[in-house]
Amino acid sequence: MVNRMRATRSHRNNRRSHHALTVVRLSKCSNCNALHQSHRICMNCGSYNGRKVLDIAAKVTKKVQRAQKATAAKAK
Repeated sequence: MVNRMRATRSHRNNRRSHHALTVVRLSKCSNCNALHQSHRICMNCGSYNGRKVLDIAAKVTKKVQRAQKATAAKAK
């Protein structure tokens, strides 16, 4: 079957007007001046809203230890 009432360019484009992508908003960390997404933890220092929330150094060392264990298990 053929569409009897084809959508005009104007109607089609009005429908698609909400499909545009938006740029991620960045703000400076008050602790280390690194750029991070608004209302998110700073992944450089682990602080949010002026408070230390996440210990980044401990998280990195834990990840490295897990990777070393995995490579040691593969080597056996």
